[in-house]
Amino acid sequence: MGYRIVVVGATGNVGREMLNILAERQFPIDEIAVLASRKSLGTECSFGDETLTTQNLDVFDFAGWDIALFAIGSEATKTYAPRAARAGCVVIDNSSLYRYDPDVPLVVPEVNPEAVDGYAKKNIIANPNCSTAQMVVALKPLHDRAVIKRVVVSTYQSVSGAGKDGMDELWDQTKGMYVPGQEKDPDTFTKQIAFNVIPHIDVFLDSGETKEEWKMVAETKKIVDPKIRVTATCVRVPVFVGHSEAVNIEFEDFLDEDEARDILRESPGVMVVDKREDGGYVTPVECVGDYATFISRIRQDSTIENGLNLWCVSDNLRKGAALNAVQIAETLGNRALKKG
Repeated sequence: MGYRIVVVGATGNVGREMLNILAERQFPIDEIAVLASRKSLGTECSFGDETLTTQNLDVFDFAGWDIALFAIGSEATKTYAPRAARAGCVVIDNSSLYRYDPDVPLVVPEVNPEAVDGYAKKNIIANPNCSTAQMVVALKPLHDRAVIKRVVVSTYQSVSGAGKDGMDELWDQTKGMYVPGQEKDPDTFTKQIAFNVIPHIDVFLDSGETKEEWKMVAETKKIVDPKIRVTATCVRVPVFVGHSEAVNIEFEDFLDEDEARDILRESPGVMVVDKREDGGYVTPVECVGDYATFISRIRQDSTIENGLNLWCVSDNLRKGAALNAVQIAETLGNRALKKG
């Protein structure tokens, strides 16, 4: 017996990717429903060899459904996720709404699968921010070996993190640089994104951080260890899909770069590509469509006593969002629901 699954926000980038991954991983499904807002009602979505038609989220009855994968914004989630949870359907939420709620598990299955067990408090599990998800997959096995004291991370985040509008803006602005009359002013982003980088993702906080940077700090502490000190600078770059991160790690104990490389090679969800030669590292273009978080450029940091640097790349629509949500569903099934 399989699961009755709902995908909420099925017409968006992440929702479509959720459907692809559910099919690819042959998640045990008896029945699946795809939901969207009224304006997208009737839109068709692909699920393996099937074509599904979106139903109206406003009137959908979640009673009798097992798991709902939510890929809509926080405002809509605030309305519909509690409705699904009250009906007995476990919500796996990709928005930021519940990530910092102490009664809602924040889960990356390679890192803290046991946290799924706390889902019953609200019948909701939170999916972390895309930039956090890929980083903690790399941090956790190293933390288990040498205990991380501090992390300094600079991100290079693709425009797909801002949704379809962000991808369209990069495309249109790039085209407009070469086609007179098709110039495109910034709209989704605060400045030109084509041939540029923007050190600003989400809103500014009183501390001077952006909310994206704050998310990485708070989520790393919740998922890995509250004692880890984290500082982040998050930057939007003119890449369509795939987030990259330059990560500097300070440990309590010495960790040799060769041992770190060996640890990461054996870690779930990680692929090490680290040759000290031209092209011996992974860039966003190569990671698109892959499940793995790729680690390259592992090297000692000689400026501190116990330091390492590494380069971390992942498909943000997959590991940062859709894949992680499906992996949470798999973990929930294995540990609690036990169907399929």
